[in-house]
Amino acid sequence: MKTIRLSFLHMLKFVRQDKMLFAAMIAPLLAGIAIHFAVPVAEKELIRMTGMPAVLSPYYSLFDVFFASITPVMFCFIAAMVVLEEHDDHIDRYLFVTGLGRNGYFISHIVLPAIFAFLITVVLLPVFGLTSMSVAEILFLSLAGSLQGIIIALLIVTLSSNKLEGMAVTKLSSLMMLGAFVPYFVPVSLNLCASFLPSFWMGKAILDKEPVSMLLSVLASMGWIFIMKKKYDRKI
Repeated sequence: MKTIRLSFLHMLKFVRQDKMLFAAMIAPLLAGIAIHFAVPVAEKELIRMTGMPAVLSPYYSLFDVFFASITPVMFCFIAAMVVLEEHDDHIDRYLFVTGLGRNGYFISHIVLPAIFAFLITVVLLPVFGLTSMSVAEILFLSLAGSLQGIIIALLIVTLSSNKLEGMAVTKLSSLMMLGAFVPYFVPVSLNLCASFLPSFWMGKAILDKEPVSMLLSVLASMGWIFIMKKKYDRKI
């Protein structure tokens, strides 16, 4: 456990020295402020312009789902960039033969950032959320978002050979978050086409208040993680 902690602290030191990664770390806070204050203002202005009784407010819960994914995705993106950097410099191979090992490296560089993202999301979501959520919904969104962050981190690492490619893959892999939009905008008869995306079940769980969808979101995430972890192991 000590080696995992030291490896994680070493990663944080690396992040502090990289301005781009450090900026990504505070991005969730800025996004939360923007969503919490800008969206209601935009809603009032759109109502005034269109004369409609509501424009954005029916989708406030979708904003909450999206925000629940931002912190994990940002934290796990940072972790993936560090992994790619250490892989390019062959640092990871030296760490593998120490007491840390491959599993310890994975925990310190991928799992621990996701756990911290979960804890931060649990705190920030009630503060910046646009809807009133139960404790169960907050915990679910924080967990589901963190699992999605792990998936995106594994996609970045396995599909990229360097940090530059990692930036491009990040943009593509972040499209997984768009599954949350499907239950809100796609007819029920068609929206199951996105059922392989954990974010789809996140959106459906919050929109329809379905505990079963919460479970399916977690199961879908675990399936993705199982597959991507095997690819990660082969590459590393």
